[in-house]
Amino acid sequence: MALDDILLEAEDKMLKTEEVVQHEFSGVRTGKASPSLVENILVEVYGSQMRIRELAGITTPEPRMLLIQPWDAGTVHPIEKAIQKSNLGLNPSVDKKFIRIVLPELSTERRQEFIKVVKKMAEDGRVAIRHVRRDALEQLKKDGKAGGVTEDQVEAADKEVQKLTDQYIAKIDTHLSNKEKEIMTV
Repeated sequence: MALDDILLEAEDKMLKTEEVVQHEFSGVRTGKASPSLVENILVEVYGSQMRIRELAGITTPEPRMLLIQPWDAGTVHPIEKAIQKSNLGLNPSVDKKFIRIVLPELSTERRQEFIKVVKKMAEDGRVAIRHVRRDALEQLKKDGKAGGVTEDQVEAADKEVQKLTDQYIAKIDTHLSNKEKEIMTV
């Protein structure tokens, strides 16, 4: 594999990791309703696990309310149970064929808990980026030993991989600080 290919692959994986972390952050509540808060909750229906977004339409009719409209009325109660078990501190109420979730005001303690959750998500993202770096460095060394690549080229590529790593970790840290401010904003 050419050095450029290794670097491009590493950058692509780091970018995907950053996107995953951002998507995980969107699922953490900040006081305003967002469909991403519940869309990935798994529900036990039809003998398998399905995400709420696959079973229902999720809307925000008011800034602090989610409205879940299942396409099959028989899935209302399984969705309600899954939301209650999700450990997000949400209390769904069933209204015939709809599920309403009114988001309560967040207490300072609950905000602090959410900050701990997003810090853990960010750290997982940093670890994933470091794994990508490790894999890229191993591939570079393997290619260097196989021949056809000078030590100087391998060393320059090592530095480039480290620069990419630092860049993407900094991006995750920026996303983290923005999310912390969003969570703490009353």
